[in-house]
Amino acid sequence: MAPATGELPQSIDETMAMLEAQDYLAGTALATVLFLALRMKRPLFLEGEAGVGKTEVAKVLARALDRPLIRLQCYEGLDVASAVYEWNYPAQMLEIRLSEAAGTVDRRRVESDIFSERFLIRRPVLQAISAESGRAPVFLIDELDRTDEAFEAFLLEVLSDFQVTIPELGTIRAAEPPIVIITTNRTREIHDALKRRCLYHWVDYPKAAQELEIIRRKVPGCNTALSREIIAYVQRLRTIDLFKNPGVAETIDWATALTELDRLALDPETIADTLGTLLKYQDDIARIDGAEGRKLLAEVKAELLTAG
Repeated sequence: MAPATGELPQSIDETMAMLEAQDYLAGTALATVLFLALRMKRPLFLEGEAGVGKTEVAKVLARALDRPLIRLQCYEGLDVASAVYEWNYPAQMLEIRLSEAAGTVDRRRVESDIFSERFLIRRPVLQAISAESGRAPVFLIDELDRTDEAFEAFLLEVLSDFQVTIPELGTIRAAEPPIVIITTNRTREIHDALKRRCLYHWVDYPKAAQELEIIRRKVPGCNTALSREIIAYVQRLRTIDLFKNPGVAETIDWATALTELDRLALDPETIADTLGTLLKYQDDIARIDGAEGRKLLAEVKAELLTAG
C-alpha cells in the first residue's frame, strides 16, 4: 500500500507502491536504493542510457511526496552564477543612482543595502538549500556529465554540507537537506569523490512485460495486439547496433502516434512513415527503413504468433 501523500515510505514495498501510484513502474532494485536514499538522507546517483526514466524518478518523487521540484539542467560551461546565485546588477545600479539623487553619501549604508537579500537572485542550488524545515524540495541535478570537472568539484561541498557561502551575506545552510537526485547519461565518467557521497543505481531499459504495462498505462487507447507488436519490435531494435536506441519515452510516442493513426497492427509502410517518432538519427532510420527493418518485423510477427 502506498503511503499517504507527503509521507515518506516506511518500506521497500511502500516505495514501490508510491511510485506505481504515480504510474512509474520500478523494479525491486530501484525501489530499494530509493528507499535507502530517503532513509539515509543521501543523494541518489542514477546512471543509464538516455530515455530510460532517470529524470522521471525525481518528478514522480516530488509529486508523490508533495514537495517542490527544483531542477538544475546541466550543460557545458555551467557556472556558479547560473547554478547558485547572482546579484541583480541593473536593480543595484538603479538603487545607487536613486541614493545619489537623494543626496545619500553614506557609502557603507548604500553598499549594505544593495548587497542585501532583495537584490539576490537565487538559482537552483541556493533555492534547494533555502527551503524551510519540513518542506525540503526534491533537487534534480540533471545530466551532470554535461558539465566540466570544475563545477563537479564545486558540488562536492554542496552535497557534503548543504551550504553555500556568499561573501557579502555569509554562509547559508539548509534547515533540512533536500532530496537530491543526480542523473547522468555516462557521456563521461563522474569523479569517484562525488559518487562516494551518493547511493548509486544503474537504470536499464525495462523488460518487455514491464514496458508493455507502461504502454497500457500511458497510452490506454492502444489496443493490446498492437501494444505487443510495438514492444516486441522496440525490444528487438535495442539489440541492434544503432547510434541511439529508442528509450521508453520514444516507445510511448510511437504507441501514441500509431493510436492516433488508428493502426491495429504493424506493417512495413506504417513503420516507414512513423519511424521519426521512434528513432532520432537519419542513419538509424535509413538502416531500419529497408530490408533489415522488414526482416525485423517478420521475426517479431513470427515470435508473437508462436507465443500465441
